[in-house]
Amino acid sequence: MTDLLYQTDSYLQTFQAVVTAIDEANHAVILDRTAFYPGGGGQPYDCGTLRAGAATYPVSRAKKAGADVLHIIDANSSLPFPGDRIEGTIDWERRYKLMRTHTAMHILCGTVFRDYGALVTGGDMDPLQGRMDFEFETMHRELVEAIEAAINAEVQNARDVQVKILPRAEAFAIPDLIRTKINLLPEGIEQVRVVEIMGLDLQADGGTHVRNTSEVGRIHVTDYKSKGKINKRIYVQLDV
Repeated sequence: MTDLLYQTDSYLQTFQAVVTAIDEANHAVILDRTAFYPGGGGQPYDCGTLRAGAATYPVSRAKKAGADVLHIIDANSSLPFPGDRIEGTIDWERRYKLMRTHTAMHILCGTVFRDYGALVTGGDMDPLQGRMDFEFETMHRELVEAIEAAINAEVQNARDVQVKILPRAEAFAIPDLIRTKINLLPEGIEQVRVVEIMGLDLQADGGTHVRNTSEVGRIHVTDYKSKGKINKRIYVQLDV
């Protein structure tokens, strides 16, 4: 079982670990601990490098496999050996953009829920851009402009972002913990990681975030469209 270091420290860029196994079929390395985010919840995977001695192994992506994280190595590269001690390095420029973007999506979600009571029906993101679907019957320019102004006010409010890992029963005692239309948390999870934008949003979430909303920067609503009778999509983009 891989120890997921990113769950408690999203800013960890390098880490030490031991190779516990090699997955030949996926040309991948399994470590005892990792800071690589394997993707999920709309947030894409991390990439970067592993280094063992003088050898460097490019990680093209990280991927969840049960309780482990696969570090998929470029096909034209060799693999380390079980027992090797390695240093992992995250592609920080990509990761930090995703952290800013993911927090921006929570600002959007929290603001829309607070102001309009609309639940999220879907979402996706890439570095510095994303989209989120909400249970709105109608969507028009004046509404979108009001949402854009409100979410940027929350960026300027410089709200702290905190992460906690709680027992399942304690987490689900929190009102409105699940802001999505469908509860995506598997029944077997005994501990729930929650991310709170203080005074705005509190959700079960497994991804990486910045420490303060001020780090997100300006959020631009670039487009919106109807995806169904009660399903409206908002597209956002962040400044570089």
